[in-house]
Amino acid sequence: MTDDNVGDLLVLVKKSADFFEGYVLSSDEDIEDFFAALNISSTETNAIIPKQQEQTSEDRLLQCFIAYVHTLDIDFPPTIDLATNARTCYISSYNVTPNQIKTHPDKELLNWLEAEYDLFKTIENDRYSEIIQTPFQTVEDLVKTANTILNRRKSRAGKSLEHHLEEVFRVFELIFQTQVTTENNKKPDFLFPNIELYNNPEFDENKLILLASKTTCKDRWRQILNEADRIRTKHLFTLQQGISKNQLQEMNEYGVQLVVPRAYLTSFSAEHRGDILTLEQFVRFVNATQKKPTP
Repeated sequence: MTDDNVGDLLVLVKKSADFFEGYVLSSDEDIEDFFAALNISSTETNAIIPKQQEQTSEDRLLQCFIAYVHTLDIDFPPTIDLATNARTCYISSYNVTPNQIKTHPDKELLNWLEAEYDLFKTIENDRYSEIIQTPFQTVEDLVKTANTILNRRKSRAGKSLEHHLEEVFRVFELIFQTQVTTENNKKPDFLFPNIELYNNPEFDENKLILLASKTTCKDRWRQILNEADRIRTKHLFTLQQGISKNQLQEMNEYGVQLVVPRAYLTSFSAEHRGDILTLEQFVRFVNATQKKPTP
């Protein structure tokens, strides 16, 4: 309380009901730094400073998206880059550990897909904000722009599911290959464990597994029937919510077993749910076929 301290900033910090810490800031730089850190001005001193809200995971995720968009020097990134960066942003923003992914793979997969869609929309809004605010000169220009946007959306959706499934399988340390060539130049999305063992006639066929991934499969499930002749039961991961009993019965007759996120199981008829695997169940099934025999 001397003349030398006139103009200093006294900060009292309540640590508990009857304990405070006190700080005296003397230099202009320290005082300005304090104001900037708490986002207040000098007019808000001589009063209680409202408790600052902590940054939420959603805030960190959005900041990560914006930072990524600013690094782009192309119109739109490849789907693999989009999926990888969306997933990386989500994992870091929500502090997701490999153990959490192993415990709840179905949940995390859906979170990654949602995060990627949000990132994609962020890029779309950034890239097209000026274009959509400017009147189109002709109907053809409008249709061309709309088709470009729609086609990019369709292309991204199909590939993103594959990319995120691939990451789940890596976390679980499964042995697999993607887009390998089988009979008639067919290319299944995932083959467990690999094409070398698939082509080995002495390898146990019961340990060969095929997984196709399709966001919707109401009409497309038949496309996988001849993708690997040695594998009788074809597994198909889909985000389709609900399929008719007749179609489920037909899939079963043709040896197609669905794999869906756990949260989507209730959208299927109760009598067929027992024939449908969750992602976690599928991973554990594959893992059981790849375990090394006990010495």
